[in-house]
Amino acid sequence: MTATRTEEPNALSTLRGGLPDHYLTPEDLTVLFRLPSVETVYAWRKKRIGPPAMRIGKYLRYDPSAVRAWAESRTETDAA
Repeated sequence: MTATRTEEPNALSTLRGGLPDHYLTPEDLTVLFRLPSVETVYAWRKKRIGPPAMRIGKYLRYDPSAVRAWAESRTETDAA
């Protein structure tokens, strides 16, 4: 009898709206928002104007749903 392995989620699997189903890195945000450099993400964090982030050890990570909520709030604010 062979043991069956449960399939690991595909690295490319996404949540609704095309966001990945894993925590995002600052580099991911740079690509997602087509920013000129990752330094923009760090500047947003320093100024407290970007999406909320968390530290996992020495790494900075972003929850995709929090990034979506932040982006939607920015759209609503800019439209008003």
